[in-house]
Amino acid sequence: MVSSEKLTVVIPAHNEEETIGSVIDGIRGVLDSAGFPYEIIVVNDGSTDRTYEVVKEKGVKVLNHEKRKGYGAAIKTGISLAQSSLIVIIDADGSYPAEAIPTMVKMMGAADMVVGARVGAKIAIPLARKPAKFVLTKFANYVSGFKIPDLNSGLRVFKKQQVNCFNFLLPDGFSFTATLTLAFLCYGLTVKFIPINYYERKGKSKIRPLSDTIGFFSLMLKLAIYLKPLKVLAPIFGFLLTVGLTVFIYQLILFRDVAELAVLLILAALLIGILGLISDMIATMYRHFITEALLKHV
Repeated sequence: MVSSEKLTVVIPAHNEEETIGSVIDGIRGVLDSAGFPYEIIVVNDGSTDRTYEVVKEKGVKVLNHEKRKGYGAAIKTGISLAQSSLIVIIDADGSYPAEAIPTMVKMMGAADMVVGARVGAKIAIPLARKPAKFVLTKFANYVSGFKIPDLNSGLRVFKKQQVNCFNFLLPDGFSFTATLTLAFLCYGLTVKFIPINYYERKGKSKIRPLSDTIGFFSLMLKLAIYLKPLKVLAPIFGFLLTVGLTVFIYQLILFRDVAELAVLLILAALLIGILGLISDMIATMYRHFITEALLKHV
């Protein structure tokens, strides 16, 4: 990726008056030193503090959501109005290192998306989030068939046209980045990860641990069924069929009879199997259409 290609840096912000100014200054300093032409777009997502005023004072483009629409919605708004085809997203809370951006941009010459993986020397991920993050990552690894160092990092570089192909999948909430990672990998796009530090955020986190985690799990399950339905439904089919046949044989040998439970389990397994095959056919059809669209923007 050559430095002459313009970048659009999209920063979603909700009540980040303490940090947004220094984040903008840091990005400017890094990109000016690297010699990249760029624009910065801050999407003020219904902030009730002085976030909007601070951004205006910095002289960068700011888009205002009168009411809070969500992290993903803010990013999508910024992408839609970006003037360049190469997009960088970074959080407004100062937790991600802007100095990693030039290296990530250069890596785009051999990738469709570059993700800053929070596995560096300094990592300040709250302990309460680690169990859910671990389980979600393991599930995403299983669905995608790849070992993913960081599923939902908020620092990444990608191509606008390719992300637009997945707009119908991308949620408005915090699951935006995880969905993007899984979609790119499941559709065969090249995703590269680079280790980065992750610093303690300033101010209060906008993530609601319980409700957002439940929503995250629900969305990942739906996404997995959409992208790789057999990965989810085949194990269920196998489990129900195995239990059903075991009960059937047990009842037949010992009691010379067939229990209703065994029949119901076997029928349920067959229905899940048929549903899985139909879902896989539909997913394959959609994959064909989306792949054609992606090839236009390689």
